[in-house]
Amino acid sequence: MLGIIGAMTEEVLHLKEAMENVEIRTIATMDFYQGRLKGLDVVVVRSGIGKVNAAICTQILIKVRRIINTGIAGSLRSSIDIGDIVLSRDAMQHDMDATGFGYKVGQIPQMEESVFKGDRNMIYMADMCCRKVIPQVGVHVGRIVSGDQFISDNDTKATLVKDYDGYCAEMEGASIAQTAYLNNIPFLIVRAISDKADDSAEMDYAEFERMAIDNSVKLIMAMAEELVGFDR
Repeated sequence: MLGIIGAMTEEVLHLKEAMENVEIRTIATMDFYQGRLKGLDVVVVRSGIGKVNAAICTQILIKVRRIINTGIAGSLRSSIDIGDIVLSRDAMQHDMDATGFGYKVGQIPQMEESVFKGDRNMIYMADMCCRKVIPQVGVHVGRIVSGDQFISDNDTKATLVKDYDGYCAEMEGASIAQTAYLNNIPFLIVRAISDKADDSAEMDYAEFERMAIDNSVKLIMAMAEELVGFDR
């Protein structure tokens, strides 16, 4: 069974509408839609925004075989354009700062790992599906950085590239990645770019959000279809 997490209603609405044989369970105020998507057994859920909501949601999903987090993000690089897809080579928290205790920036105290790697097979499948169903957009495999803040200025953007090697910035992925890692569940973070994470972020966000979400939905639907054969 595949768990699919989106932070916002808009990110999972069309997936829920495409599901069959749906049963809904409400846990921790989150509605978990269990059913079939393109013939694949799935659970689709809106976690809510932010790292805590996302981590709680992921922990509830620990019985699934794999997890995909779908959503939108701000690009941190000029080569990654609005509408493009970023797949998580890995993910880390950019607002984790224990440097005052001798840790490196982004390092989680007393944990062996602070950078959580996406599943290689899922990355390969997502890349293939992207090129098949949305060939007009760029596909990038790189680091997704997460923090409980909306990035909207060039200085912060530059820091996230310099200190973290970030490809895009958002608010949930790394916490989902950490929870999946701790539970030994393969995961992939998928981000469609809705803005440039700079001084134009507010202007771009409203205009391009829908296009970015449409791209991510097309990708997840295609992956579900591929995973039916993969899971047999």
